[in-house]
Amino acid sequence: MTIRIVVVDGHTLTRYGLSKLAASSTDIEIVAETGSALDAPRVIASLSPDVVTVDVALPDGDGLRLARELRDRYPSMGIVVLTSHGEDDVLFRALETGVSAFVSKAAPVEEVLGAIRHAAVAASSFTASGLASALARRHQATSRLGLSPREREVLLLLRDGVSVPAIARALYVSQSTAKTYVSRLYEKLGASNRSQALMTALRDGLIRHSA
Repeated sequence: MTIRIVVVDGHTLTRYGLSKLAASSTDIEIVAETGSALDAPRVIASLSPDVVTVDVALPDGDGLRLARELRDRYPSMGIVVLTSHGEDDVLFRALETGVSAFVSKAAPVEEVLGAIRHAAVAASSFTASGLASALARRHQATSRLGLSPREREVLLLLRDGVSVPAIARALYVSQSTAKTYVSRLYEKLGASNRSQALMTALRDGLIRHSA
């Protein structure tokens, strides 16, 4: 069986590289390419590919958001997310979208081909070479910082842009107590404000991007 692929990537070199990979593989065929997140749904709907490869950073949109929309629309289609960014939070976001595979553009050829073939036969099963390491780093960060369940709850509220008075209402505590929670959280994360705290938490895999 030939795996029919649509490539969604804003980088000409990446599209060219995938075309060369497909040309050297008897079981893979690229049926269309596009560099646009806006154009991708139309192309995919018209061709019904077995697998779509999606770049995380598209020129006109969020590749992971596009991947989420495609998964909702095509439950059995393979979706491979390609990335130039190896941050753990990007990997966890990809996992959340329900894609089939997450692979670095710098990965060996066989790993890229393996991700495509995996996606073709197991669209709903996630694979990523760095997943185990990322999960281990997140566990280590949580253990190292020693965040309490309440502090983790506050961190999620901060991520969602909730103000301190609103945090107090959500937790049924006084504003003074809510400020204390936030202050302790900042101290553990080595941060002086919300932005720094969230950047550290994202880096260490303690939180994921809000939808």
